[in-house]
Amino acid sequence: MESKVRRVLLIISAFFITNALLAEFIGVKIFSLEKSLGFKPVDWSLFGIDHLSFNLSAGVLLWPFVFIMTDIANEYFGKKGVRTLTYLAVGMISYAFLMILFAVWVIPADFWIMSKARTGISINMHQAFNAIFGQGLWIIIGSLTAFLIGQMVDVYVFHWLRKRTGQKYMWLRATGSTLVSQLIDSFVVLYIAFYIGAGWDIKLVMAICIMNYAYKFVSAIAMTPLIYLVHRWIDNYLGARLAHKLMETAARKDN
Repeated sequence: MESKVRRVLLIISAFFITNALLAEFIGVKIFSLEKSLGFKPVDWSLFGIDHLSFNLSAGVLLWPFVFIMTDIANEYFGKKGVRTLTYLAVGMISYAFLMILFAVWVIPADFWIMSKARTGISINMHQAFNAIFGQGLWIIIGSLTAFLIGQMVDVYVFHWLRKRTGQKYMWLRATGSTLVSQLIDSFVVLYIAFYIGAGWDIKLVMAICIMNYAYKFVSAIAMTPLIYLVHRWIDNYLGARLAHKLMETAARKDN
């Protein structure tokens, strides 16, 4: 039985850390949500900022999965389990950033600098590599800080709701904690990276924050069924008795 529990924790940890790492590094790409779905971009105005649309970091595609794993870990392994996962993910992301900075620093081979892409057009691979992977220091600081704060808020809200609902209404504590934590996460990363780091107007930061959070809000609601699917898989794999015991233990230790 213990081996099954360890295996579940290992799988949750693997998905959690992998998605967090990937979200950080694909986040340099900004994509149009509307155009990707085949729609005309919206043209909204907020706080006096015109022509706003859903131009999002590609990282938002993966962060919902990170928060789902957070809620599943909360359910079965409690605050301690989530905090361990969070600190481990922050450590791995920091390590990955350092290794990439080292890769940016090393001198490229002469033959590689101007290479042909698949289109047959020669591009400066060194500049392209540095532009994609050489994220600014404030973006890195903002992203890691937002992730850490968002996770701690998620844990607090999740267990605050569980104390009031018991084992009922899993959707409420899972989705509710995600909605609160992602709001804070969205603001913190933009505030540090662009208000402090780049000197953006606070109105622009707030406007973009709301646009990003609107997407995250809808995503969190839409992905609620996935939480139940993962929950059911774990219950079937561990057995109802062991799964229930884990959840009871996690709830008792967190009170």
